[in-house]
Amino acid sequence: MSKTIDVTALGELLIDFTENGTSGQGNPIMEANPGGAPCNVLAMLKRLGHSTAFIGKVGDDMFGTQLEDALKEVGISTEGLVKDPEVHTTLAFVHTLPGGDRDFSFYRKPGADMMLSTADVKDELCTNSKIFHFGSLSMTDPVCEEATLYAVKKAKDSGAVITFDPNLREPLWESLEQAAEKIDQGMKLADVLKISDNEIQWFTGEQDYEAGVRILQEKYDLKLILVSLGKEGSLAFSASAKTFVPAVLRENTIETTGAGDTFCGCVLHYILENGLKDYTEAELKEMLTFANKAASLITTRKGALRVMPTKEEIEHS
Repeated sequence: MSKTIDVTALGELLIDFTENGTSGQGNPIMEANPGGAPCNVLAMLKRLGHSTAFIGKVGDDMFGTQLEDALKEVGISTEGLVKDPEVHTTLAFVHTLPGGDRDFSFYRKPGADMMLSTADVKDELCTNSKIFHFGSLSMTDPVCEEATLYAVKKAKDSGAVITFDPNLREPLWESLEQAAEKIDQGMKLADVLKISDNEIQWFTGEQDYEAGVRILQEKYDLKLILVSLGKEGSLAFSASAKTFVPAVLRENTIETTGAGDTFCGCVLHYILENGLKDYTEAELKEMLTFANKAASLITTRKGALRVMPTKEEIEHS
């Protein structure tokens, strides 16, 4: 059976409250942006012409409706989106620090995304996808962890390429030891890993990125590893090649929300266009150049999911 969904992603869909100026009374004004890494990745893929579907849970509340509407607006299938009548949609408050880094405060004890159960997962969305993408935030609690592992294994057994982004958010874990244990599970299932500079240093204990990658290559069956370095650029490692591409820095950068997800979406686009294989250095450079350009464009826009760049914008930037 030929698969009709290019990428299905499972995980958190939430509201990112981001700062957007100050009121006349001197209070911060917060803007309710649709957020959550998996859907940001899907939004970039959809913008590049791919069919996408999402598996996750929101509350049956005003924010859940806003998120459902946002997915429909950008063209992500909501067939796998479930609404919980008991638990509210997860909220994240994002504070941008001097220099562009972000500090997160989560309202998620519990949040609806944690309540996704195995019974909520539509098997056909897993088995009918060419790529299945997930992160670690859907493994912070037993119910959603069971659903995540169930869905990933269904997809893997069907021959899907499994892609994983740890997307570590320390406040959401009981401990970093627990986070490491669950991220290890994710890496064991993955074919492709997208990991950030600080995540690979933390997880491997190596400050040198290449040394960290060698540890991951030896321990896991990863065909492709991408290391995002923020404003420094990115690294890519296949079985026999590696490369570094510097970031595209823009003077009109506002915030970095969604940059890593935009980058990840572009990498998955390259895999869909070229197949997952032992890429050459030239192919890795082509992949990263496109992904870095896209990531830099999203830093000039408020939010991420609704404002992903087009292929033409990326190529001409």
